[in-house]
Amino acid sequence: MEKRNSNFSFWAVIGIIAAIAAVIASITTAVLMLEKKRKDDEELQHYLDCSIQ
Repeated sequence: MEKRNSNFSFWAVIGIIAAIAAVIASITTAVLMLEKKRKDDEELQHYLDCSIQ
């Protein structure tokens, strides 16, 4: 019985670590995408401003 609980605990810890890694990866991806969108918007605004003048 002790072996079963130990095995379950091991897989529970692995699952929690994997879930945390997935959340961190998702947040990182979202931040990078938002930063790229902001940079693209700034470049577009600069281009439009220069083309109007």
